[in-house]
Amino acid sequence: MSFVVMVGSSEITDRNLDVSEKNIKDFMEALQVAGQLSADNVLQTLKLLKVKILNNKMATPRCQKVTDIIVDYMKTMKPEGELEELCTEVLLALGFQSPGIVIFKLWDRWHLNNLPPNGLLVAVGRLIFCQGADPYIGVTWEYILHLLRMAQKEDDMLAVCHVLKGLVISARKHLDLGTKNDEIMDITQEALSIKAYLTLRVLFNRWSLRSNNKVTEEALVIIGHLFFLIPPSKLKNQVNRLTRWLMTLMSAKVAPFYISQCIFQLIDALALSGCGGINLESQLGNIIGMLFKQLSETVEDSNHHSVQNHSLALKAFYILTKLYNDRVVTLIRENVESKDPAKIVSTIQIFTDVLQKVPQTEQLKNEVMHSVIIMIQEDLKPVQRALLNFIEMLIQHDYLAPPQGSIIINYVIKLSESDCSNEEDIQLTCSKILQMVTLPKLITLVCQPRNTLAFVPLSKMATKMALRARSLGQVPYLSSFHLRPTQFISPQKLLTHLVMFSLKPYREGEFGVSSLRLLYALHPITSLHPVINSNVGQLWMTEIPQMLQMLDDHTEKSLNQEEWEGRLLQFSSQSLLAIDDDSWLEQLIKVVLERINYFSDDDEEKAFLYKFFGFTLRTSRNIKMVQMMLSAILQTVHEELQEREELIREEPLNSISSSIRQRAMNFITNFRKLHPLTEVEERTELLQTCFQSVLCLPSTEDLQKEASSSQEAQATEDLLMETLQSLLRLMETLIVEMPSQIQYCLEHLNIWLNSQNDNERERAMWCAARILGFTAKWNNFGVEIKFSRLGCLVRLLAMRCQDPVDNICFLSSQAVYNLYRILLLQKQMQRKKQGLWEEEGKSEVYSANVFYNNTFEIAKAFAEYFTEMQLTHLVLTAMEGLTDSKATVSLAAAQLMSAVMKERGRDMIKIEEIVEGIVGRLNLQLEPNTQEETMRAMCLLAGNNTHRVVPMLLNKTLPWDRTNLALWKAFGTRRETTISVLQLLIGILEKLHSREESREMAFQPVAVTCALCEMLSGSLCQEAVQELYPRLLLAILHHLYWVIEQNVPQKMVVYNREEGPGHKSKPFDPTSCALEVVKLVFMAAAYEGVVVYANQHHCWDLLSSPKFYYIGIMDLTSGIVKNCEPAILHRILNLIRNILYSSNYHRRILARTFYAQLLWHRSVAQTVGQDFLGNLIKWTNEPNIIMKEVGLRGISNLALHPGQSESLKSQVPFLRDFLKNEARVTMQAVKSLRNIICFGKQQNTKVVFCSISKQLRPLINDERDLVKISATSALGHMLHRVHKFKPGAITRREIYSFLVPLLLSIQDNNTEVVKACGGALTEWTKVIGWSSLTQTFQHTTLSDHIQVLEETCKYLVGTKKIQLVGEFLSQSFDFLTSPQSFLREAAINFIGLTIKRLTMKRIHEDDVELLQNAIGSLRNDPVESIQSLVTTTLKNLDEYLNPESISATRMSQLSNNIFKVTGMKTSERKKRLFKTVKQERDDDDNQKKNIWNWLRGPLNSLGNWHNRRVKTTPLIIGNSDK
Repeated sequence: MSFVVMVGSSEITDRNLDVSEKNIKDFMEALQVAGQLSADNVLQTLKLLKVKILNNKMATPRCQKVTDIIVDYMKTMKPEGELEELCTEVLLALGFQSPGIVIFKLWDRWHLNNLPPNGLLVAVGRLIFCQGADPYIGVTWEYILHLLRMAQKEDDMLAVCHVLKGLVISARKHLDLGTKNDEIMDITQEALSIKAYLTLRVLFNRWSLRSNNKVTEEALVIIGHLFFLIPPSKLKNQVNRLTRWLMTLMSAKVAPFYISQCIFQLIDALALSGCGGINLESQLGNIIGMLFKQLSETVEDSNHHSVQNHSLALKAFYILTKLYNDRVVTLIRENVESKDPAKIVSTIQIFTDVLQKVPQTEQLKNEVMHSVIIMIQEDLKPVQRALLNFIEMLIQHDYLAPPQGSIIINYVIKLSESDCSNEEDIQLTCSKILQMVTLPKLITLVCQPRNTLAFVPLSKMATKMALRARSLGQVPYLSSFHLRPTQFISPQKLLTHLVMFSLKPYREGEFGVSSLRLLYALHPITSLHPVINSNVGQLWMTEIPQMLQMLDDHTEKSLNQEEWEGRLLQFSSQSLLAIDDDSWLEQLIKVVLERINYFSDDDEEKAFLYKFFGFTLRTSRNIKMVQMMLSAILQTVHEELQEREELIREEPLNSISSSIRQRAMNFITNFRKLHPLTEVEERTELLQTCFQSVLCLPSTEDLQKEASSSQEAQATEDLLMETLQSLLRLMETLIVEMPSQIQYCLEHLNIWLNSQNDNERERAMWCAARILGFTAKWNNFGVEIKFSRLGCLVRLLAMRCQDPVDNICFLSSQAVYNLYRILLLQKQMQRKKQGLWEEEGKSEVYSANVFYNNTFEIAKAFAEYFTEMQLTHLVLTAMEGLTDSKATVSLAAAQLMSAVMKERGRDMIKIEEIVEGIVGRLNLQLEPNTQEETMRAMCLLAGNNTHRVVPMLLNKTLPWDRTNLALWKAFGTRRETTISVLQLLIGILEKLHSREESREMAFQPVAVTCALCEMLSGSLCQEAVQELYPRLLLAILHHLYWVIEQNVPQKMVVYNREEGPGHKSKPFDPTSCALEVVKLVFMAAAYEGVVVYANQHHCWDLLSSPKFYYIGIMDLTSGIVKNCEPAILHRILNLIRNILYSSNYHRRILARTFYAQLLWHRSVAQTVGQDFLGNLIKWTNEPNIIMKEVGLRGISNLALHPGQSESLKSQVPFLRDFLKNEARVTMQAVKSLRNIICFGKQQNTKVVFCSISKQLRPLINDERDLVKISATSALGHMLHRVHKFKPGAITRREIYSFLVPLLLSIQDNNTEVVKACGGALTEWTKVIGWSSLTQTFQHTTLSDHIQVLEETCKYLVGTKKIQLVGEFLSQSFDFLTSPQSFLREAAINFIGLTIKRLTMKRIHEDDVELLQNAIGSLRNDPVESIQSLVTTTLKNLDEYLNPESISATRMSQLSNNIFKVTGMKTSERKKRLFKTVKQERDDDDNQKKNIWNWLRGPLNSLGNWHNRRVKTTPLIIGNSDK
């Protein structure tokens, strides 16, 4: 204990401790008494030991010894905290010198059923990274797989994770170094990939990784590395499961970093294989959704994981974009439409990061620009900074070139406005972006009226850029770019704009200064421009600085405005004189006139423009041009129109007290005849103003209530009608001007047609009906009226055909009919132009009355006129009406959709958008009738676009909500849709399960079964199911086989079925869901009897087990044969015939099992041209046990039918060989032989029976109960058949040989065995003629089977056929050596009961001895009950032999032997039970000679004595003790 004392000393240092053999020994002792030491002593000991190990090279034996000590200490003492950590560090120190020694401690024998100490696992996990640990990676991994299944506690799991993490990282490192380093590890790359895959399976199946804890985090790290080791094909098959798991972890609030890292590693590993695979593509929506949530997490710069989470998510997006460019961009864009700023900012970050690394295609640019425009329109404050940074990046990639580029620039300008409250950094970013715009473009932006608020910062930027350009020797703006006025502002407009902005120089503080400085920067002093020459430049060089100085010397209050305007006019006039170019001045005059007419609302500004206009005219020398301009200025078209519109606007909306509205509209109408409006914007503004003023007036009833008298009320009503008529005439005028704009005119009524106020809707519909009627009456469509948005227009009008207000319904039907007439007339005119036959009577088919309250007829009438896009827009807009608060309107929207889907469903585009829209609205709990009709519309859409709709719905996350379930149920209500959808679903099941690639749970086929559960649960799908019945059944049964072989997680719910009000929904896992579909297929096909049969025969339990699946199929096929028509059976046969030899094992099993059991039906077995027997024999020759059984089952069924006797008779020797096989194969072979005998020809029956009896007999006593029951039952049937044809002696001899086996088996405690034996014995008695026992056997039960045996033995002895009894006893002797204890005991029972009935005194001594020896051979039987029975039986036998004397003496035994030796006989002749053999007699003769020589003397005297007594008591001699 010196070592312990030394450690406990305060003077000890690391120099005092020498790692020698002695100190190691002392250390061992110290640790053995560690429980008696203080914690400080043990800690100090370990610390010093660690230091010395690190600083000294240890011999391997010493290293091994210390390792053993530490590990043993950890096992026994189970240290915790700092002490455990120190033990781990000592092991690490030892492992640095010899890693193998520490690593090998993992698989000590002690650990086989226990986990190693956690400290040892942690040490090994670190050592795996060390040099020299490479040869232990494979063997360590193998052991860790074992430990993974054992670890249950969190600490144990974390310790195992240490090792596993070290293994996966180290393995990856070696693989990344190339193939040369593959030799360093003790495992090949292929084996490593298998280990990695198994590890992933074990982690999923054995560990509960669904909560937020450290184990889950470590598992995520490990699984992420496993992705790179698992074969890509297997990894791709795991994507669906991994995605669902990661989504679960996100819900459990697992740290975002670990999830992002795992997603990135999954995507990266898949990308390395060259493609992501179909599963990854199907899960893109879910994966991108998760990545968005990760990006929305707040980034904390001080938190490394937070920063890494953000970075990894962006990297994942980049890889996904490379793999699925268009799809990913589309999914990313969807978040732009979100109202959540965090999501939008994340989207911007993704775009910013990804777009710089992918090819910049035109399609990509268009999609990105569309997203940017959406964000600009939303203009959420928290998004602005990120959006601006993104815009800056886009400009660098030339994203301003598309037409949408101007929208972006306008947005930036808006944020840079001088009165904007944006933060300084945002304005600086805006300035930076705008300086990236070309100078001509920026100048143009400066002068646009909408940018007035941003004029000062924009002009400053433009000035700065112009001065910089000039300093670099570049040509100033006005000297070159004016030649492209269509792209940039013209010099005339620029000059006018800047001069006008200088008019009020102190506006916004710097308007005037900024304008003049910009002019100064743009003057062309370096060129002799033909229009703006150096004279202008010299003038501006002098005048502008003076004007700027004037502004600097004054303020807004001190400046004389009149004097300043004069100075500005003087400057303008001098500039015009310097230009001296009439063509240039002509353009300037037009600019000034345009500004007067359209842009001058300020009287002061207008006055200045007139003066400027006058100066311009005075400067011109072209008299014609001056006259023309004077004529133009006199026309005040725009001013008059504006005045009338202003009058309309100013009228109150709550009353109609004057005719101002009416007169204003009449004036505009009359004036339009002279000067039509050509600009769409003008027409739009006019219509909106008039509609707003007239349609929003209170109802007639309300206006009349406000009147003071009845005369005033009538006047008000008249005025209202006149006003409406004026509005109508105005609309007609506008339509006449531009007939093609009628649809836009009607669309402006949209707001009021959908108003909540009845009067507003009624007036709007009145206008629509009248204007369409007016257009339809032209009857001359020289100018084609194109309804580019016909779908939206029809939806707008048709929705009101079921308005709650009856008059609106009537007006709506009128409007719809008028629109239909327009389209029909245009079509007829077009046909005439083409010289085609005109359709007669077409207009008579429909009328306003037909359309009244009939949305279906409306859709039918217009269907042929819709383009694909119009059709789609109609549905998309009608979809919005589903949520209308008015039930009739929402129903009309649903009916319109439904009718359109029915007529033109195949022509729809944007299917995905339509489906998502409908599903989204169905989730809002629509009004019941609307809900039902919407479901019908979806059903029609799916029927016409099955391959696009169904996959979308299948990809929804399981289990589905009520809406999705209701949709699938709706798909089963219409025959055409049901057939189309079922065909696709069947195809999915057949395609996905056609190859045996992976045994992993796939998502889509499981979803298919969930869909089928709903579709087939309705009552309307029967006809469709019957049409597809066999194929559908086989597909789902094959899927079921695939499902039950998967390792489905416990309590995995994929489908919930509602059980009605007040009941909980019933959950289904993948297996129970597939089984439910099988049942529903039968029910839907009207074969309920199959389900009943399957219930009775426990088919569903069999089908749920991979081991007994094929048996379930056999029984299920039996139910089909019993309950389905022969035509159905032949349809199934035709389907399975093609896959009997499929490469897919599951398909072969399914097909062959069906094939074999279908032969149960005669019509199938007698199908012409089928080599049934040849196929079945082939299968029985295959090594697979199931195939053998299936083949034999088929032969058994084939034997049931006439015409097969001869061919099957020849197969009896072949079948006989299967009687010594696996249990189920043997049973099927027995049944086959039974059927051949029972249903074969008469002449073959006895021959075949005799040929198989030898092989059949042992099966009666087989140790396998099922085999025993099957053979016994078959024997009964065979005997019944044989009895019909009067068996001869040979056959009877074979039949006799079955009695003992049956009598032994009937003693079984298995009820079924006893029952089978009773039946077989009943038939046996009938054949042999033991009729008195027939009733006895017929009613044998488990309670009386021993009594029955006793009666049988009694009868057997009573037959007086002693030789037969002997044969039976001899046969029973063979069972005394059986390995089955039951048979040994049964044989003793049989022997005992038989000899009980025999008169043993009359039995020959040899036979008695044979009985005694046979029974006595079991005295030492290992079963105690048999020993006891043997003893009892022997005792009973002695009693039967000597009823007068229980005990026998040695003398009597000697006497008996003497009689045997000498051949002397007693006076009574004994009966022989058993036949003697000649060899036995020869042996007796030799024995007698030898004994005779030895006993000759004594026997002489005994012989004399015997002669005196033999006549009276011949047997007493043998029993005497004398």
